[in-house]
Amino acid sequence: MKKIYVLDAFHPAGPQWLASRAEVIPFNDPRSANWHEDADGVMIRMKPMTADEMQRAKKLRAIVKQGVGIEAIDLKAAAARGIVVANTPGINADAVCEMTMALALAVSRRIGQLDRMVRAGDPIERPKFLGIALQGKTVGVIGMGNIGVRVAAMFQAALGCKILAYDPFYQPASPARDPWAAIPHERVHDLAALWPRLDMVSVHVPLTDVTRHMLGRAELAAMPPGAIVVNVSRGGVVDEQALYESIRDGHTFGAGIDVWEEREPPDASHPLLSLPTVVATPHAAGGTRETQELASLQVAQELLKILEGGEPLSRVA
Repeated sequence: MKKIYVLDAFHPAGPQWLASRAEVIPFNDPRSANWHEDADGVMIRMKPMTADEMQRAKKLRAIVKQGVGIEAIDLKAAAARGIVVANTPGINADAVCEMTMALALAVSRRIGQLDRMVRAGDPIERPKFLGIALQGKTVGVIGMGNIGVRVAAMFQAALGCKILAYDPFYQPASPARDPWAAIPHERVHDLAALWPRLDMVSVHVPLTDVTRHMLGRAELAAMPPGAIVVNVSRGGVVDEQALYESIRDGHTFGAGIDVWEEREPPDASHPLLSLPTVVATPHAAGGTRETQELASLQVAQELLKILEGGEPLSRVA
């Protein structure tokens, strides 16, 4: 039987589905320490897949990752060794969209700050802790993919927000198959012209050399006073030090951050965590029960499909 190692914690749906079709070595099984010796395929979420790992895994033919981000997988090394790599884009899009709105509202209405004060028994003079209404505000959506389009639709429909969208690579298959066509929005082609118009920016792009620190000191300074930043894409897209300084100095109102540059969750001493209008989550945007079950099952099914000679739905190498 094909031997498949589960190298990260997964919802049991996927490994259970595989169990009658292959030999499955579950997460945290002691045998996983030597997975390189006989793995035909691996299920991963966060585990890095380096060239050295693949060099040692002589039988490895398939890697399937839950989620979209593939920064920790050496795709060139995989291609050179004939290892098929696939991911599961879109399956958690609704969950990430919900988290985007949750973070935006939590920041704008100071929910995290007020919750901490209530729990601590602090005196609260409510006029000194006013939030910011998002109704009718201008929201910039950077990245017009599966998640960006849902975020735009939700903010426009629920809060009547004016949507400005930016993505130099977005190209619909056809006008009839453009999901943005149903959303009132303005597409902006000059990123520099976007910042001064925003009350809030929501980032939905992968981390690349182009997008690293795409929201930095200059961009934050160009945004109007009192703007809000939400990042549920990848740590490193937002310059965290610049964001800290902008919020600390009173220019940016606050931020909802789900993804972090150095480690997830960030160390408790991270400067952003000292700011009352920052709401922090530990890369949990896609983490609903429903999403994890569906994603685990899709990873398992895609992995077996590859090992049986089929083509995955989303091949990245």
